[in-house]
Amino acid sequence: MQVSHSRIETFKRCQYQFKMRYIDELKTLPADNADNALYLGTALHAGLEKDVDAAIEQYYSNYTVITDEIINEAIKLEEMIKRAKKICPDGQHEVLIEDDDFKGFIDLLVPVKGFRDADVPNVYDIYDFKYSNNVENYLKSDQLHLYKYYFEKLNPGKKIRNLYFLFVPKIKVRKKRENESLMMYRKLISDELKNAEPFIREIEYDHEKVIQFLIDVKHTVEATKYEKNYSWLCNWCEFKDYCKEGKDYMLLPKNERRKVEKVDKKVIWVYGAPFSGKTVFADKFPDPLMLNTDGNIKFVTAPYISIQDKLEKNGRMMNRTLAWDIFKDVITELEKKDNDFKTIVVDLLEDCYEYCRLYIYDQMGITHESDDSFRAWDKVTTEFLSVMRRFMNLNYENIILISHEDTSKDITKRGGDKITAIKPNLREKVANKVAGMVDIVARAVAEGDNYTLSFKKSEVIFGGGRLTINNREIPTSYEDFIALYDEVNISGESEEPKKRRSSKKKDEETVTVVETPANVEEETVEEEKPKRRTRKRRTE
Repeated sequence: MQVSHSRIETFKRCQYQFKMRYIDELKTLPADNADNALYLGTALHAGLEKDVDAAIEQYYSNYTVITDEIINEAIKLEEMIKRAKKICPDGQHEVLIEDDDFKGFIDLLVPVKGFRDADVPNVYDIYDFKYSNNVENYLKSDQLHLYKYYFEKLNPGKKIRNLYFLFVPKIKVRKKRENESLMMYRKLISDELKNAEPFIREIEYDHEKVIQFLIDVKHTVEATKYEKNYSWLCNWCEFKDYCKEGKDYMLLPKNERRKVEKVDKKVIWVYGAPFSGKTVFADKFPDPLMLNTDGNIKFVTAPYISIQDKLEKNGRMMNRTLAWDIFKDVITELEKKDNDFKTIVVDLLEDCYEYCRLYIYDQMGITHESDDSFRAWDKVTTEFLSVMRRFMNLNYENIILISHEDTSKDITKRGGDKITAIKPNLREKVANKVAGMVDIVARAVAEGDNYTLSFKKSEVIFGGGRLTINNREIPTSYEDFIALYDEVNISGESEEPKKRRSSKKKDEETVTVVETPANVEEETVEEEKPKRRTRKRRTE
């Protein structure tokens, strides 16, 4: 089997994706989004090898209709390529490295200059182009290390001196005002581009990365089973629907409108002070299963699974099972859908996060993230969010998350006044990600015998979700919640918040959007360079 850097990275990321792409050779229709990483990356290479016109022609050739969004990306490409060419040295582009075992392309092979700018015989620098902001992830990649190793192996007497990445920042700006004109939006793009400059980073050759790659090749070649690895990266996988839902990419969909205004599955996050009725509220949903972490099940009737560390004696040995492993095993069982539960509840979410931390500590042999701050925080966050994404994707009528609230932090206003912040008891970065996975975030409030669900959201009160419910309070009852949920799920939001929203000032700031992860974008022009296609286009 002939391998490449991208093939092995795909196998390490998801064995099932590797099987679909390289063994079964399943073909999918290419995505036609304007910010397609493959299209932009290929166009960048064309621009640095030739000129801006070649880059734009290459980029446009991927689309049958040139929309405003596509033109916006072309504007960014044009400006960034002009700047990148100023720092890009002269050399040989798209140098193929290939033998029976390995295949790759060096983006740029540059002869090393010596005395009076004369070329030093058979000594070169290599460059790889990246249209991305994920600098640190690429700097840890083994890609350039492999290119040096295989180039020198296949070209006896020739040496690679230095390894470089040329990073071209990717600018993304989205409208915050629905009625913002195209001219104003493009001016905002121009303003963002003023602060973006391509740059070059050097890395030192590490032969251990080559050794690890060869070990990974052995595992890949010897594999007979190809497991699915569900994670947040599934969102960028071309086989996502095929893998999860069994959809056949080779069949066109029926010519009928999809009904997207109403969904049956409800995904809810409820947080509040202890004994504010959160668990009792979740218990009222139909056919619930509680995944309980704190033992607070005294006043609920639902069946439950205890998510806690287990220590079992096996003869003279004590076997310890981490709570996070138990949680993932439960998700695996729930994915089989061979049960009659309708509601799945996690109580408490922050305990699951702590179990995830301990799981990563155990894997890394550390006692705290600060012991290995370069990797640990990222590994904990990635592990937790990828597993939670699996949980959110479970095919049940109701998915409910429960958290305690945290009021231990104050926010200082401009005038100096301090206001207590009210938010779930979860790290802010993670909480914001979880809020983006749910339909509604509600706060449970208990005042005496009065129990309510509050949907107020402000600079001091945490809220969010797909559905908009502003400044509403309802009794903490299943019936009242379902009535409110159905109301906003059909209309998008209740009438009262709509009126308030229409009276807001129109002049809002534009925000920058996070881009596609680096290890997804990495699949650009490594094995098979897309052929330039020429087709008729019309401007929309």
